[in-house]
Amino acid sequence: PAELQKQAIVDAVAPSDILTMNKTDIKPLPDQGVLYAALPAKQQALLSRLIEVYTSNMETDIAAERLAKIKAAGMDKIRFAWRGETDKGKKHYYSVQGPTFLIEYDNTQNNGNHIHSVWRDFKGDFGRDVLREHVRDAH
Repeated sequence: PAELQKQAIVDAVAPSDILTMNKTDIKPLPDQGVLYAALPAKQQALLSRLIEVYTSNMETDIAAERLAKIKAAGMDKIRFAWRGETDKGKKHYYSVQGPTFLIEYDNTQNNGNHIHSVWRDFKGDFGRDVLREHVRDAH
């Protein structure tokens, strides 16, 4: 619906790349976009399915753990935010963010013909340097 679309679209211009880039320690993006709780049931199901598309690319045990964390933290706290144009084939970006995770999808290179996407986990991201954190915190 138009009212929810206004909440979801947070910028008419897409960023040039994934916002968290290749940082090894990320923080949540600002609370922007439309809340899962505000969506009609059909859109809630689509957003849930979108999250499952990303977790389906993980090992089964990791996917199950991540989905359990998402549900425990509350589906109603998840936000969907869109940046960029809405016409097919135009540059665009979206994020799906909950208390435990962030998905970023960017289709801005080559005039909206080259996709990057990433799953980030706020506690346990694959890119974190766990050994460096241990040495910093324990020694």
